[in-house]
Amino acid sequence: MLLAPEKTLFVRGATPVLLLTDAPVHGALPVLAAPDGAVPRCAGWSIVPKLTLCVVDGPGDAGLVVPAMVAPVLDGFGGSLQPGDMADWCADAERAGGAVVLSLDALPETLDWPHLLGSGAGRGGFLPAPA
Repeated sequence: MLLAPEKTLFVRGATPVLLLTDAPVHGALPVLAAPDGAVPRCAGWSIVPKLTLCVVDGPGDAGLVVPAMVAPVLDGFGGSLQPGDMADWCADAERAGGAVVLSLDALPETLDWPHLLGSGAGRGGFLPAPA
């Protein structure tokens, strides 16, 4: 299923993050509770981060495609939130071997990682990229 790019936020970092809202895979992803910041892997899920399309693939029929080239990207390095570049986000995902995917009820106004990872408000985890 195609997810509109305005329902996503790609955040750069040592472990890049893809935030989703109104995602058709929301209920299929596990509840994420990582109060210590250690994000668990999502068994049976993977991510294919490419410049034009980003594919989130889950077990069975669960999955979605994001038109990545037109999606918002933020530079999360050093706490800065500046517009980024999808090519850089894809390079981050390649170095990390995947990305954290977090499905939320709404995209946050500010990126409060302790709240997002520790509150149990979202669903998801680390999705490996195929080798």
